[in-house]
Amino acid sequence: MRNIMAILWKQVKDTFKNKEILIQFVMFPVMTIVMEHFVKVDGMPAQYFTNLFGVMFVGMAPLTSTAAIISEEKEKNTLRALLMSNVKPWEYMIGVGLYIWCICMVGAGVIGYAGGHTGEIFMKFMVIMGIGILVSMLMGAAIGTWSKTQMKATSVTVPVMMIFSFLPMLSMFHEGIAKVAKFTYSQQIHNLISQLQTAEVAFEQVGVIGTNMLAAVVVFVIAYKKCGLE
Repeated sequence: MRNIMAILWKQVKDTFKNKEILIQFVMFPVMTIVMEHFVKVDGMPAQYFTNLFGVMFVGMAPLTSTAAIISEEKEKNTLRALLMSNVKPWEYMIGVGLYIWCICMVGAGVIGYAGGHTGEIFMKFMVIMGIGILVSMLMGAAIGTWSKTQMKATSVTVPVMMIFSFLPMLSMFHEGIAKVAKFTYSQQIHNLISQLQTAEVAFEQVGVIGTNMLAAVVVFVIAYKKCGLE
């Protein structure tokens, strides 16, 4: 636990030095506050920007930040130094993962509050967002572990992030895209947070999110066995 908390605190300090990572956690919560309070269009669904930016936040911030942190520390040999200092790989991954999940959940809370969610609805929103953030983190960890440098990680992360972040929005305007998007966790997260009032969860939604999470775990395990964290 001491090693995990040390890794977590290290990441907190590093974030304020790395503005590219910090902006990932701030951008969409701020955009949600601004758009929900200042943009009013007749016929626009309730919490439109909350649902839209919420799923973009899930598909972008945890994925890119996890991949960037792991790949950067591999490139700079920081991870090698940590592992030689009695920090076990699983302690490092838990420390980094706990940090990113917590800070993303703070952002998710801001987004939910900006959308006017309160009480039970707010708690449901946070649970759904937390699950989506976890899936994105696993994907980011797989990419970061597989990449030897941060540049290589970025070249993979950007297209993956664009797919999962923007598919839910594009699916609202194109039926063909919607047929493909329904197999992605980000689309199902969008569907769930868009129907919070109905409290209905379909088996398809759980199945798609679970399958995406399992696929991310499998890819991470393969990446770890092939490349490790050194």
